Amino acid sequence: MWPSRNASESVTCLACGKQVSRSMAREYDKHGDRWDRTDKRFEYCCKSCHDDLCHYPRDELEALLIELDAGETDRDAFLSSYLEIVEERYGTLEEEY
Repeated sequence: MWPSRNASESVTCLACGKQVSRSMAREYDKHGDRWDRTDKRFEYCCKSCHDDLCHYPRDELEALLIELDAGETDRDAFLSSYLEIVEERYGTLEEEY
């Protein structure tokens, strides 16, 4: 793998807001396809926040968030709508152990 030309660049973690050097950050692609780099601008997470992320596929997530006006409605209304639609489309949310 080739080293980044911007390794000394400072970036902001989208999760915690901390400024870190680019070399100490991880690329985050909201579409879940970090390998397709054509015309793409990445956001970044510090290593700690990146480790805390869920790394499961998130197909359809961005479209669902847009459909539910994420960031435009109050938190409780958004979460209620989100859970209702997810259970309707994908079934009950349950953790498997």
